[in-house]
Amino acid sequence: MNAPMFYELKRPKSIIPNRKYPALFLIHGRGSNERNMFDVVGGLEDNFFIFSIRGHIPQSPGYSFFTFKVFGQPDREGFDEGVSLITSFIDYASEQYPIDENGLYFLGFSQGAVMSMTLALTLGHKIKGIVALSGYIPQFVLEEYDRKPVDGLSVFISHGEKDPVLPYRWGVAAQEYFNGMNAAVSFYSYQEGHTVSFKNQEDFKLWLLKDLKG
Repeated sequence: MNAPMFYELKRPKSIIPNRKYPALFLIHGRGSNERNMFDVVGGLEDNFFIFSIRGHIPQSPGYSFFTFKVFGQPDREGFDEGVSLITSFIDYASEQYPIDENGLYFLGFSQGAVMSMTLALTLGHKIKGIVALSGYIPQFVLEEYDRKPVDGLSVFISHGEKDPVLPYRWGVAAQEYFNGMNAAVSFYSYQEGHTVSFKNQEDFKLWLLKDLKG
């Protein structure tokens, strides 16, 4: 079976035969690539199979998972295709690698966070949790997508209070929505802009490891 998307993989150094491992799927931001995301998850390699996925749309200087018609409104065709491709990639990875299907996580920054939150709503209990860094939920996802129950889903949402790209209030609205859907939400805010600070990295890594044990 051919992979539906280009990706890079980091796996635990010591693989125990017949054992399955949790998986962390990284989704980068606009104009970035699959290599850039590994820097923010350093130290998690021995706990997860870490797949970093490349966006399917070329966008200088890298790639994207969707483009925009107007600010805050992703182009629907490219967005829908991105959701479908990532969903297919999850199936591919689960077939090709010793992955625990009860331990699947998404981690995304910016439009990667947008995709992570959307996939949480479309896949529901098929995944265990998401880490959404500086993103939002598009309105058409809330109004038109076939959304699954997310009660009990582990959700980490963070946003910079000084974000000049995606307003802080959008991150607040996302955590309020997931709270309203009875997900297990942890919300973190930082005195930062549109970035992933070292403190933010520390916080979500601790959260991930704690959620694995819980």
